[in-house]
Amino acid sequence: MTKINKLLIANRGEIALRIMRTAREMGIQTVAIYSEADRNALHVRYADEAVCVGPPPSTESYLRADVIIDVCKRLNVDAIHPGYGFLSENASFARAVRQEGILFVGPSPESIEVMGSKLAAKAAVANYNIPMVPGTPSAITDREEAKVISAQIGYPILIKASAGGGGKGMRVVENEADFDEQMDRAVSEAQSAFGDGSVFIEKYVTSPRHVEIQVLGDQHGNIIHLFERECSVQRRHQKVVEEAPSAILTPEIRDAMGRAAVDVARACGYYGAGTVEFIVNDKLEFYFLEMNTRLQVEHPVTEQITGVDLVKQMIYIAEGKPLSIKQDDLQIKGHAVEVRVYAEDPANNFLPDVGTLDTYIRPQGNGVRVDDGFEQGMAIPIYYDPMIAKLITYGDSREEAIQKMIRAIDEYQISGVQTTLPFCRFVMEHDAFRSGQFDTGFVSKYFTPDKLTPEPDTTEAELAAVLAAWLMENQQPKTNGAAIQVATKGSKWKANRMG
Repeated sequence: MTKINKLLIANRGEIALRIMRTAREMGIQTVAIYSEADRNALHVRYADEAVCVGPPPSTESYLRADVIIDVCKRLNVDAIHPGYGFLSENASFARAVRQEGILFVGPSPESIEVMGSKLAAKAAVANYNIPMVPGTPSAITDREEAKVISAQIGYPILIKASAGGGGKGMRVVENEADFDEQMDRAVSEAQSAFGDGSVFIEKYVTSPRHVEIQVLGDQHGNIIHLFERECSVQRRHQKVVEEAPSAILTPEIRDAMGRAAVDVARACGYYGAGTVEFIVNDKLEFYFLEMNTRLQVEHPVTEQITGVDLVKQMIYIAEGKPLSIKQDDLQIKGHAVEVRVYAEDPANNFLPDVGTLDTYIRPQGNGVRVDDGFEQGMAIPIYYDPMIAKLITYGDSREEAIQKMIRAIDEYQISGVQTTLPFCRFVMEHDAFRSGQFDTGFVSKYFTPDKLTPEPDTTEAELAAVLAAWLMENQQPKTNGAAIQVATKGSKWKANRMG
């Protein structure tokens, strides 16, 4: 076993801060890297040491594996935590780190390689009797044969890129007449996004739900799961709202999915934290999709319901320690919900918005957690993912967690950019979400921009506050309340604060 004394976080923003906080609790020194665009970022100021690794574009900074490894050697860094995104699932990077005698806080490069290809992953788990969506066992090389297979499994079918994720290189084909056009688009998009145009076919599961299982494995062959996360509210095949546990799984299905996830991890000799993703149909039948060989964006909801610090466990595993947690030690306590606060305009097809956070005030209170990397006055860089923060709430029940989320969204004050907060509030209040009866088509089925609650007009609110003060001084309280109510269209909390 090797003790980690100095940890470099090869990432930025909220995830870099989140990892650093746990490292500091463990007495580990931290090193931040940053691009020129992030010179004044919070993670840079929080770290014990910080090094600029290049210009703003990620290809010239956060993706420069050679520069990052050189920083580690110069500063006598023991280990690298990649966070998520950037180099987190890059097998070549993990291998180069290992060759330099630096610990990689994550799985082996071999596991990353196997699970980095959806087809290789399916082949690896073939001997474990894990449910699979019907489809082609390998990449498509003969289109006519692919059409025959598609007809056999039945339309609609899904053409999917073998490499990568995030909905890129994915096309739903409703009938054979559309096959060639959608195939060309999928291959082109996969080649552009991942440098690999390999695609395969799966049966398209109607009314699908996206449910994933968190796993932890050590370097001694011990693997456990930490239950599921429901991630079905998505836009552009990317998650916006997550919760744990799922509102629909029975204890029996939860146990079966957990065992299947552990087998997937065992199939590739996995250690570290990872997530096994499943698709669940309306009959609660589940099928293996893929494995993400890294920490997930939505990991906080799992931490909330289990009390396990996943980053701390990843560090222990990287040091070579056996898991101190047994499967029987774990149980679900309460319910957690997470919304991703993006600088995007939900009224304009969720297009990214850029600007400066003129106002940025976080919600607080019991059961509220905010993971972010921004503060008031900072600009949203155009070079990276537009996520501002992750807002997480926890309660004894799902209803309590949802109500806390609505309250927290109302208290979250952001101006200067459009955000997904109004959309997230819409989700929290929608009957389909409240009942648990929703799937990955939630946005297309239920959401239109006109359904968003308008943000309060700050100018009107300020005028109302002045008027209210004048009326109170002149002893006319009856019209005071009316003035405030008319002027503020959003939350009462904000109205009261402005008044």
